[in-house]
Amino acid sequence: MTTQIRRSLPLASLPTVLRSSGLTVTVAVALAACTVGPDYRGAPPVANDAVHAPAFVRTPSAGISSGPAPNDWWHALGDAELDALIDAALAHNPDVHAAEARLREARAQLNLQHADQLPKVSADAAALRMRQPDLGNLFSSGGNGSQQGSSSGGGPVQFYAATLQASWEIDLFGGTRRAVEAASAQAEAVDADLADTQVALAAEVAQAYFDLRDEQQRLALARDMTELQQRMLTLTEQRRAGGTAADVDVERLTSQVETTRATIAPLDEQIAESLDRLSVLTGRAPGALDAELASARPLPSLPAAVPVGDPALLMRQRPDVRAAERRLAASNAQIGEHIADYFPKLTLYGDLGFTAANPGHLFHKNNFSWFGAPFLQWNAFDFGRTAANVRSAEASRDEASAKYEKTVLAALQDANAALSRYGHQREHLVRLDAVQRSADRASVLMQQRYRAGVSTLIDLLDTQRTQFSAQQDVVAGQAELLKDYALVQKSLGLGWRGRPD
Repeated sequence: MTTQIRRSLPLASLPTVLRSSGLTVTVAVALAACTVGPDYRGAPPVANDAVHAPAFVRTPSAGISSGPAPNDWWHALGDAELDALIDAALAHNPDVHAAEARLREARAQLNLQHADQLPKVSADAAALRMRQPDLGNLFSSGGNGSQQGSSSGGGPVQFYAATLQASWEIDLFGGTRRAVEAASAQAEAVDADLADTQVALAAEVAQAYFDLRDEQQRLALARDMTELQQRMLTLTEQRRAGGTAADVDVERLTSQVETTRATIAPLDEQIAESLDRLSVLTGRAPGALDAELASARPLPSLPAAVPVGDPALLMRQRPDVRAAERRLAASNAQIGEHIADYFPKLTLYGDLGFTAANPGHLFHKNNFSWFGAPFLQWNAFDFGRTAANVRSAEASRDEASAKYEKTVLAALQDANAALSRYGHQREHLVRLDAVQRSADRASVLMQQRYRAGVSTLIDLLDTQRTQFSAQQDVVAGQAELLKDYALVQKSLGLGWRGRPD
């Protein structure tokens, strides 16, 4: 049947059909200039006064500058090991790999939507060979086909075909263009998701590294203090043997030594946990970094002033804000994609082919056939299905708008809270440094008085306990300030790398 239809149109009439198709395409292209649905005008304004303020509400009075912050903020700390760990994490962390895969998937979906704007072309070839029975001989033999001397059936039937089909749905009212617009915005949102993963990862690696160096320093302090107290205990035991020290002095020193020594095991456990955490964050098995990071090193030094920019810069830098805005744009485009379903759809079909009973004659001129037709489809009576899809898309757009508003407010809150913590921790560390300096001076003076015999051992032990506690507090305070610094950079949306190819 298909072959008859094709050959019922003589080849000489092809120019007429082409002219008719050309007119159809011309009309279709003119109509395609129409794109239904709301055009995206950008995200709605959120907290305008706060966003356009010259500075954050909770900006500390000291240690902060207004200039733009560098994206690779950890380089300002001057720690090569930290730099290497963050680079390794951004390259090998499984969360980053998963985010990159999602980005490749989103880009593939965008390419698919672009391809839907173009014609679909396919080709096929077929070869058929069959033998039919001799129906006359079959009926004359009474249906058993076994009569003596009957002739064999007719010869085998052969059929060969090669065809090229094409179809093209003309985007009359912009539904496909809206689908491309939505897919493009969605791909940009997933790209921002990848950046957000990198921002969070860089801050997490830095915090784990600061924890490790803090624990290693406090462990070294505990061991030094234990060694000092052990020497004092040995000397006191010698003095007791000589009759110049009492048993109570020995017991007090023994208790102090054991109390200090008891802090070592928990710190060893915390160090192991931090090492394993860093290994996993950088995409390696637990224990892989033990040899590399086992040696204690001091905590990095903070820059004198930390640049933080302003709220408007924050809105441009934060990947989660960019992702929310792009998802809002995608939702807006999907409204037009569904509105286009109200209108007719025009598809152009074409078919060129050759058919023959002999493969050697397949591509002869007389065996050429063609078929072409425009096909108009209009789902005029869908009983509210299209309207329901449009209302659903509009609700999704409104939800995306609310999520964008929430993301902007959360970003402002996050940045202000991080800056407030950083400023207060900086002030707290100044006080801890003053306490340590005072404790160090008191320890030196008390040792002098104890050697001179004008102070008791318990006075000396209390002074040393205070000194040790002050030193531990300063180290922990420095680490906490560094972690707050990392949180400030995370709240500003810094730490992402360029998109993968």
